[in-house]
Amino acid sequence: MAVSLDLVFSALADPTRRAILALLLEDDMAVTDVAEPFEMSLAAISKHLGVLAEAGLITRDRRGRVTWCQLDPEGLREASVWMQGFGQMESIDLDAFERFLARELEAPATGTDASEPAAEG
Repeated sequence: MAVSLDLVFSALADPTRRAILALLLEDDMAVTDVAEPFEMSLAAISKHLGVLAEAGLITRDRRGRVTWCQLDPEGLREASVWMQGFGQMESIDLDAFERFLARELEAPATGTDASEPAAEG
């Protein structure tokens, strides 16, 4: 099932969730182990894990009394493909852009400026 890019990027927008993903890069972890480095309640971590699971970025597996979390690399695939499209863009020539802006700002305005009095004819 394809997950919406909006869900993926919304999940990735939170620094705590990105930190959780970084932890899960190393190995599968029990929810209590995921929560350990963070100064927040287990309930708050569980909500973050729910968002990550809904976005397809992690899976949760109950083994006995313990819920384990693991990274789901497929969850990032579509977002990664989408972002790679931006890597194909040519870099912006900032010097040329600055020269363009300077020319535009130096050019006389074609409209009338409301702060200047109108010429009497």
